Amino acid sequence: MSVPGEARSPGAQRHVLWGRLPDQRPLRELYWLSRMPDTTVTEVGSPRTHGPDAGIGYVDRPMRRPVKRFVEAGALGWIHRLGTVDPRPYTWVASLELCALVTGQLSAYASRHGLRQAVVTWENLPNQPLYRLPPYAWATRRALGADLMVCPIEAARDHLVALGYPESRIAVVPPGVDLEVFRPAEALGVDRDPDLVAFVSPLASNKGIDTVLDAMDVVRHEHPSARLVVAGRGPLERLVQERAAASAGAIRHIGALDRAGVARLLASAGVFTTAPRPTWKWNEQFGLAYLEAMASGIPIVTTASGTNHEAVRPPNVRTANTPAALANGLLGLLRDPAAAARIGADNRRLAEARHDLAEQTRALGAAFAVAERWPPRRRRRGGRPA
Repeated sequence: MSVPGEARSPGAQRHVLWGRLPDQRPLRELYWLSRMPDTTVTEVGSPRTHGPDAGIGYVDRPMRRPVKRFVEAGALGWIHRLGTVDPRPYTWVASLELCALVTGQLSAYASRHGLRQAVVTWENLPNQPLYRLPPYAWATRRALGADLMVCPIEAARDHLVALGYPESRIAVVPPGVDLEVFRPAEALGVDRDPDLVAFVSPLASNKGIDTVLDAMDVVRHEHPSARLVVAGRGPLERLVQERAAASAGAIRHIGALDRAGVARLLASAGVFTTAPRPTWKWNEQFGLAYLEAMASGIPIVTTASGTNHEAVRPPNVRTANTPAALANGLLGLLRDPAAAARIGADNRRLAEARHDLAEQTRALGAAFAVAERWPPRRRRRGGRPA
């Protein structure tokens, strides 16, 4: 079913065709682009990321994914029959990450039909291993011919410059957070518990839930009233459940939450924590959960990983990636609730000043408007840069 016009507004001048990645998460890059002024966005792929009420058009095309080992940009997956999508309603194509096979498809599609291409990238590794592996290398070469690169973090810009992409065509637009959804405890009408530690993230090794659980053993020995609530699902879910069962109520696993549930949990907590660690093809880039915690008015204790310093600024705490170091950071705030409250209040002010979702989407629109004044980049046949 093709419904490219369903999200169109009378004044819209920019029409973006967004290529969906396998396992794409809602309320992120696609959603942000759809909120730009004078813009309509249509998603192509399957399944639909947002419901019809999100105001995002949809063209249903099946995804092909022979192997499910990797996710999102690293997924071995592509849009089947993309070439049958009518290009006439669109002025731009856009997608997430250079090495995504869908991005490579859209490069060729844009070249064939005379459309501009934008790529959103969080990548902070210039030597990203996937850039050298076929077929990801094919997609990356074509993505480097895009008209505009949108980087939510400074490190992504640096990685593009290292790859030889023109710096003048890079727009750094920090990510935003919905300040009406994520609010401090008093604004949401919930009670804040200064002894409650919240972990909201996938239960996977790279997010460090095992380190958090081990750190809480140390914390509980020194500060017996401390408790941990874990929200999320993933491959380490059984480990969390086992540790919760043996904790006499000090650890609770509450599964996956919707946005409202996450907002209430964060507002009720005294501290937010994660413990990211690198993998062979990933290092922490930013961490939108940090923004949600900041908007909720609570402090952050996390491990130093990749470029998460762009999100987690002092006096929030970044530690070495050990249970002992993470526990020491947590204890410093749990033992001083007044300091934790001050840091949390500063975090909320920072979120309001630098990460307001409405301001961010306006800045994205401005970046596209500037790019529309440039001549389109010349591409060779297939979408590669000339």
